[in-house]
Amino acid sequence: MTGRELVDRFGRVHRDLRISLTDRCNLRCTYCMPAEGVPWIPRPELLTTDEIIRLASVFASLGIVEVRLTGGEPLLRPDLADVVHRLSPIEGADGPLRVSITTNGIGLDTRARELADAGLERFNISLDTLRPDRFATLTRRDRLDDVLRGIAAAQATGLTPLKINTVAMHGVNDDELTDLVRFAREHGAQLRFIEQMPLDAGHTWSRAQMVTGDDILAALSAEFALSACDDRGSNPAQLYTVDGGPTTVGVIASVTAPFCGSCDRVRLTADGQLRNCLFARGESDLRALLRSGAPDERIESAIRESVTAKLAGHGIDDPGFLQPDRPMSAIGG
Repeated sequence: MTGRELVDRFGRVHRDLRISLTDRCNLRCTYCMPAEGVPWIPRPELLTTDEIIRLASVFASLGIVEVRLTGGEPLLRPDLADVVHRLSPIEGADGPLRVSITTNGIGLDTRARELADAGLERFNISLDTLRPDRFATLTRRDRLDDVLRGIAAAQATGLTPLKINTVAMHGVNDDELTDLVRFAREHGAQLRFIEQMPLDAGHTWSRAQMVTGDDILAALSAEFALSACDDRGSNPAQLYTVDGGPTTVGVIASVTAPFCGSCDRVRLTADGQLRNCLFARGESDLRALLRSGAPDERIESAIRESVTAKLAGHGIDDPGFLQPDRPMSAIGG
């Protein structure tokens, strides 16, 4: 280490920054927000592109090497390609920042190539079901075909690895897990199953209704030969080869098998609040510093203070655990 890195009290070095570009979304997934949506952040409170670039530059000087663009739905940001174009040349500790995106894929069919040309490194696309009727019920929008076109466009760019994220849910899609793995294999993608987390706007999450990582592995093992991959590092997903490879599938068991001990991520919300954990109850207001004319040194100090205060774990199993006030759409993945 050079002494510039973001190291917390537990020795974790933070190298991954998630930047939410908007809290708005064109879906209304039942596990994320109510049918009527949630109050959006007023546009004047959102970070401008110049502000995003300045903060990313400060983070890069502190050892951040990867930026993931999230939402809401980041494709709703009109200047998304410009954001990617301006982020990707920023020099980090290991060279230019690696810039990727997490998206629901709607509209990606017309923008994937533009984003790749702007310097994007990788796509993560959310897909919870392959059934149109089920997709419409789950997302309250009949847009599955749009998502599938987006996946095809991402594949056509040649950027790898293409990752597909699936939230596994009892009585919703737990009978499709093997079908989704086959779909991912056919599209040269890595499927990653995610345990449902307590981040819904309605605070209706229930551990009893959650499909666990063990449940996922049991369902997949009935159809495929799985073998755990080594060298997980700070990756949130434990990877498994499928039938000897080369296809792999990942399981992100954030609730039942938390990986907090190796977490290297911090998150910047669309309105400029720094969160040192997905489940943090507190935030650091970097937007206020930017707009008050604070120098980079003061912003750096605020970032370090936030990272230093990071807890050892998210505490979901603690009796006093409280779900964050912000839903996932407002935090950013």
